[in-house]
Amino acid sequence: MEMKKIKCIIMDWAGTTVDYGCFAPVAAFIESFNAIGVPVTAAETRMYMGLTKIEEIRALFSLERVREAFRAKYGRDFNEEDVQGRYVDFQQILFNTLAQYSDPIPGVVETVEKLRAAGIKIGSTTGYTRQMMDIVIPAAEAKGYHVDNCVTSDNLPGGRPNPYMIYQNMIDLAIPSVDYVVKCGDTIADIKEGVNAKVKSVGFILGSNEMGLTEAETKALAPEELKRRMDEVRSRMLAAGADAVLDSIMELPAYIESLEK
Repeated sequence: MEMKKIKCIIMDWAGTTVDYGCFAPVAAFIESFNAIGVPVTAAETRMYMGLTKIEEIRALFSLERVREAFRAKYGRDFNEEDVQGRYVDFQQILFNTLAQYSDPIPGVVETVEKLRAAGIKIGSTTGYTRQMMDIVIPAAEAKGYHVDNCVTSDNLPGGRPNPYMIYQNMIDLAIPSVDYVVKCGDTIADIKEGVNAKVKSVGFILGSNEMGLTEAETKALAPEELKRRMDEVRSRMLAAGADAVLDSIMELPAYIESLEK
């Protein structure tokens, strides 16, 4: 491939390039809310995945079911102190497990190296903080996945769905126009981040938070059930504004070639 139009791919991390199914944050959210006797479900945590983790905790507390469960247990509404308490617990749980969830999703290492060989820079954005990424990045690198840049929302005006992390990648990697950029992710917040930045916004289905399945669970599904679930994810991502929704990252080089043509 000779790149004329696309000079930078900006990847999400968990559920897009590492941690098939995006399980590390789900487990930590569930455990942190269990600790106060107000359980949240995996499905509820996945609704807001892609936001910064403190914003996701606020969103979970704001769910009517969770709000009512908290009121029934404590006789009052939740407040910011409760939010911060869950965030502290969430971080402690996550820091202890992050390295275990750093395996690259199948096809990621080979696909990214193919794109890099074509002269494309690989940036990244995430709902994790810089401290969290200080664990994930070296663990992923040890398993063959490298990026040229990683931006977190620390010290920026906000995380997803705001476009600031994409713009910071463009600054760091000297990309002069949004026309040269493709943002890839596995959550609705990822799609909206790309839309708001006015770059091409692409979703991946297999291994995604939106699918919410392990690799083994995905392989065990009957073909018609797998197709049904993939179609549902595709519809949600397209409804959020995705320019394209690919079955897996391995379809990305062909998509980039289509943009070049």
